[in-house]
Amino acid sequence: MEPRSAPSPFLLEQLPALAEASRHGPIVDLACGEGRHAWALAERGIPVVGLDRRATVLHALRDRARDAGLAVQGLLADLESARWLPFSPGRCAALLVFRYLHRPLAPALEEALRPGGLLLYETFTVFQREYGYGPGNPAFLLEPGELPGLFPRLEVLSFWEGVAEGARPAAVARLAARRPASAR
Repeated sequence: MEPRSAPSPFLLEQLPALAEASRHGPIVDLACGEGRHAWALAERGIPVVGLDRRATVLHALRDRARDAGLAVQGLLADLESARWLPFSPGRCAALLVFRYLHRPLAPALEEALRPGGLLLYETFTVFQREYGYGPGNPAFLLEPGELPGLFPRLEVLSFWEGVAEGARPAAVARLAARRPASAR
């Protein structure tokens, strides 16, 4: 059984880069929830680690993946209780962050990427309030142009803000960024 929600078109556009990244280390889907992005990678043969603070969703994701013969590992961690990630700095080949924002975590995300590692980030902007769903708390909504500034040590590969059309339009910002190869 697949997750109920389809993966973001932004993730799908980045599949070649993620496949290449997976040759150099783990790809981690942070705050993965039911695992729509982890699942999308795994069913395309790209191993992925889903990280979430809810053990029940991780167990369900791992069980579904195992039953389908897909390579998805689960890692239990509460990203808001600490400003670190549960793996060593410079270890991750790619980090995926979709529909999640915890600004104090940004420096740890930069550190977690290996030199040349890829960050894909997509989350709501303040304009999402106009659509009547999603977060209402400003702590979980990006201001215009804010997302790239959260990651000053990364090289921006692409950045877009606007309304993502679909069954449920969403006001989002999308960032693809890479840790410079010369990063320590």
